[in-house]
Amino acid sequence: MEVKMAESEKTARRSVDPLTLWVLVTVLFLGVLILIPGVLAPHDPYSLEVSNRFAPPSGEHLFGTDQTGRDIFSRVIHGAKYSIGSALLIVGSASVIGTIYGALAAWYGGLADRLLVRVVDVFLAFPYLIFAMAVAASLGRGLNSTLVALVLLWWPSYARMVRGQVKSILNEYHVMAAQTLGAKKSQILRWHVIPHTYNQLLVRFTLDIGNALVALTGLSFLGLGAQPPTPEWGRLVAQSKQFVLNAWWYAVFPGVVIFVVVLNFVLLGDALRKRSTS
Repeated sequence: MEVKMAESEKTARRSVDPLTLWVLVTVLFLGVLILIPGVLAPHDPYSLEVSNRFAPPSGEHLFGTDQTGRDIFSRVIHGAKYSIGSALLIVGSASVIGTIYGALAAWYGGLADRLLVRVVDVFLAFPYLIFAMAVAASLGRGLNSTLVALVLLWWPSYARMVRGQVKSILNEYHVMAAQTLGAKKSQILRWHVIPHTYNQLLVRFTLDIGNALVALTGLSFLGLGAQPPTPEWGRLVAQSKQFVLNAWWYAVFPGVVIFVVVLNFVLLGDALRKRSTS
């Protein structure tokens, strides 16, 4: 009886709740938008039709049109690969750099470890938005400079997190046993240390996608990110601000999409965190 109750409790913990399932479906849908936007976009996102400028939402134009008659829904769909794709690239690059740097610094200790702490402290001492704006402005306007700026901004937090985890794992019995048996340092790091950081890295990675998306759209809104006619979401909102009173849909729909996408990644990260601690 007790065994059956334990099994039922374990099954209940492992079952996917409806909210998590909805988030997963939404994230998969976003993946489709990134890979094959043309399947869902009904119009060419770059096609100009001035005679149809500022058309309100309708069956033909779900999100209405902009100041040059371009279909906003199609531009939002095609903009997913620039906005979400860039956020994935930012967090992915930062997590790889931070993981390698943090793991090596914690493993070797000494000067490397002290140097890491100092470098990370310097990066984290600056307000993140001001730092990103300064780097992006110095590299010139454009999506690539914004990506570089945000990767430089994000990797130190991963390095600090992984460093702390690795230092803790190095004191565990299975790592000390591997050292006693003569395993190489690279093998211990690859097979016994790094895998134990995956759960927290995955949770942090998922949550940071939403944060990176907000930062990216913010810089694009300020004119430092993607430039016209790229349909990046932050750029769409920036272009719409002078037409808010006459064409509310121009700003509202891209803004709602940004909010929903960020919320989904936050909920996904929260669900992963709960499952990793259960």
